[in-house]
Amino acid sequence: MFKSRLHIFEFKKTDPELVFLTSQHGMFTYSDLDRFTAFFQDIVERTSDSLKWPVAFLSESSDMLIFSIAACWKLGIPFIPLNTKLPQKELEAQILELNPSLIFCDSKNRGRLKGDDVIHMDENFFLNAFTFDIRDMKLPDESKIKDSEVFGYFFTSGTSSKPKIVPLKRKQMFAAAKSSAKNFKPDLNHFWLLCLPLNHVGGISIILRSLIYRTSIYRMDVFHEEMIKEFLGENTRFQAASLVPTMLKRLLNDPLFKTHRDFKAILLGGGPTSSSLLRKAVERGIPVVSSYGMTETCAQIAANPTLAPSGAYIPMKSVGKPFPPNELQIRDDEGKVLGKNQSGTIWLKGPQVFDGYYHKEDNQDRFDKKGWFNTGDYGHRNTFDMVFIESRRTDLIITGGENVNPIEVEEAIQKLPSIKEVVVLGVPDEEWGQKVAAFVTLSNGKTPNLEEIRELLKDELIDFKLPKELKVIEEIPRTATGKVKRKDLLKHH
Repeated sequence: MFKSRLHIFEFKKTDPELVFLTSQHGMFTYSDLDRFTAFFQDIVERTSDSLKWPVAFLSESSDMLIFSIAACWKLGIPFIPLNTKLPQKELEAQILELNPSLIFCDSKNRGRLKGDDVIHMDENFFLNAFTFDIRDMKLPDESKIKDSEVFGYFFTSGTSSKPKIVPLKRKQMFAAAKSSAKNFKPDLNHFWLLCLPLNHVGGISIILRSLIYRTSIYRMDVFHEEMIKEFLGENTRFQAASLVPTMLKRLLNDPLFKTHRDFKAILLGGGPTSSSLLRKAVERGIPVVSSYGMTETCAQIAANPTLAPSGAYIPMKSVGKPFPPNELQIRDDEGKVLGKNQSGTIWLKGPQVFDGYYHKEDNQDRFDKKGWFNTGDYGHRNTFDMVFIESRRTDLIITGGENVNPIEVEEAIQKLPSIKEVVVLGVPDEEWGQKVAAFVTLSNGKTPNLEEIRELLKDELIDFKLPKELKVIEEIPRTATGKVKRKDLLKHH
């Protein structure tokens, strides 16, 4: 049950043999996690000056990474999840910016970083944890860890040229877990399917919510369609899954796929979702929950109810209502709060909302004097206070659940000798939600093709940032003040 304070859980004494994590590689209990946590604590105490200094992880998704993230939470050690797909220069810049005391690297990425502060997480690392002598080890009392402490630092893309750093605190994660629990959570020893990346808050929040609830995770190495269809359609141990629209579309390509009768919800986030995709799921009786959230809110802060009364009308494109006591306002460009069915910028306030970016200059114009956060997203509320997202963070492209900063892609394309001007936009795509489209004018007569441009950019940009569509036009349409007329550009699509 919960304590009277909003963001703190009162943990019940539970059976240590409850399942914490299952994967294709084995099943692990909460007592296994305690043993691993003692092992992890011993390593950090022997190699770092303090348990309070952040550690970083450069690792593909694995059981070992989940255990390590969970150990950090239990020990009160802040962590930094690094993206293994980053170009080397960008990776090193992020490490330098936050200066972690230790960097834990898996075998696949061990050659990318060198130094005394780099610890290799190979198979022996994981095996040693379960033969570690814990008789003389004493784990910290979790209830004594201050809820005002940062548990993680997350890099998030926006429309600026440089990713912002979001420090998230334990109190915000507790609030997010409480909010989510009111909507749904798996029963004990039943699984929440995890197949999202573990360098984003969406995937990591599943781990931390499970720790708080004392429930179970099933991790998949890759998104294996046939296996997931079997799990969600036939195995009653699976009660919840977090997916992005691309994943759901692939499951629905099988006309026979539907979830079993005890399945609670597919939580859908990570970008625009087409009405046709949602309609197809609803027609099959699949409980899909559209949600809205971001790194700055510890993942979802609004969602459609999973236990809506029979016959209740939930608009197809709505992301539901914000979880109380979090609040949401729609404001115009002057900051005036708008009424229902009026479109404007989305502002948020509440216990889930972060306190501010790591670099204070990034907070400029993002918070008002009363602590409301300007998301930069655009939307409206209908007569029943249901929220509708019309665009995400103005120009940010969300493709297959991944954020793409169009300015970064534009700068990379602009370096190519045949390009005079370029504008990058997200255009609707049935499979990916949005796809990256480049609109270019040429500096000479030679017309490049899409594959040539993708080949030239592959060493500078992660694969999902590479353009999937190329349009050569005579002139970039602009206003009298020089702003790009994006709607006019989309007419070329």
